[in-house]
Amino acid sequence: METSSLMEQILSSDNLNRAYLQVVRNKGAEGVDGMKYTELKEHLTKNGEIIKEQLRTRKYKPQPVRRVEIPKPGGGVRNLGVPTVTDRFIQQAIAQILTPIYEEQFHDHSYGFRPNRCAQQAILTALDIMNDGNDWIVDIDLEKFFDTVNHDKLMTIIGRTIKDGDVISIIRKYLVSGIMIDDEYEDSIVGTPQGGNLSPLLANIMLNELDKEMEKRGLNFVRYADDCIIMVGSEMSANRVMRNISRFIEEKLGLKVNMTKSKVDRPQGLKCLGFGFYYDTSAQQFKAKPHAKSVAKFKKRMRELTCRSWGVSNSYKVGKLNQLIRGWINYFKIGSMKTLCRELDGNIRYRLRMCIWKHWKTPQNKEKNLVKLGVPRWAAHKVANTGNRYAHMCHNGWIQKAISIKRLTSFGLVSMLDYYTERCTTC
Repeated sequence: METSSLMEQILSSDNLNRAYLQVVRNKGAEGVDGMKYTELKEHLTKNGEIIKEQLRTRKYKPQPVRRVEIPKPGGGVRNLGVPTVTDRFIQQAIAQILTPIYEEQFHDHSYGFRPNRCAQQAILTALDIMNDGNDWIVDIDLEKFFDTVNHDKLMTIIGRTIKDGDVISIIRKYLVSGIMIDDEYEDSIVGTPQGGNLSPLLANIMLNELDKEMEKRGLNFVRYADDCIIMVGSEMSANRVMRNISRFIEEKLGLKVNMTKSKVDRPQGLKCLGFGFYYDTSAQQFKAKPHAKSVAKFKKRMRELTCRSWGVSNSYKVGKLNQLIRGWINYFKIGSMKTLCRELDGNIRYRLRMCIWKHWKTPQNKEKNLVKLGVPRWAAHKVANTGNRYAHMCHNGWIQKAISIKRLTSFGLVSMLDYYTERCTTC
């Protein structure tokens, strides 16, 4: 592709304005220079023309990324590289121009980090493929993908499409800009920092080679960033595909397959993008649902938000719970989970009753509030003066009658079941 004026497109006022607005919208932490995103406008007003000229003449030097370690739910850490806000701005400007060019090349079954695509679309495509008789799954786990990308291989792939030497130069500079770890500089010999605005696009450019290879072999697959599952019709085929595709990834792309985590399995044993799968015998098809680990993570967060010792008002807790509920349902709404929503609704109400019961503090206050909520005085007196623990008391019928579903709804609590039923795309 002839792209000799690509750098000028990147440096156009319209593109730079869009990049600035996006970086400010994303906010984000400071890089190694300590500059906040709120200071970017003033910095660009003073230095914008100098930066543009440096990019045109290949004299711009990106600063190292700041290493941040994010704990993984299953143990270990994920390494993030936080660029300076100026470098985020430049990377965003580059990504905005390169993305439409590469969108024409990317496979239809690639869903991660792409415009107008999402995880739910990936899951629905996977279900279509499974229900077409491809119910043996090759689940390939790439080991520390972002940390192991081979720079030379990636730049060779980019060079097949991008012919503007100025653009090629700045992309390579970003790849080798280095990492600051606790004030110690470290060379970045391999990898593309997870956290940069350009990294998602570079990841898809690299893994599009895998997509093309799988398409050439006639394989049915779904990929979301570095999460990839291949669906075939038999266990024998699945084992063969696992061997051959793993060999291609390691020998041709220079990446590492984690054979401990990669596996051949049936849909029921799969966890993909937070979803699990089961076979609905009445409908005679596979369906998606929130994976057990996703449910456990939700419950953990729900318990944190309904902690009795958290010194905030119950109305504040309800507001935070509603945010959690809406976000979780909006993500998993393509799954089947009416029974789960009923169960979780019950858990949330139980936890909130404990919070309210503790908030009433003294027996006198408890009795007064129970009476106010319609409990007979003799029952209110008996319940309020019972010394049982909160967890036991909130199973009490009088407390459930007083702090009823209707009462909790009047506080503004969102029902998971109602919210899910209104939005479910498969009900």
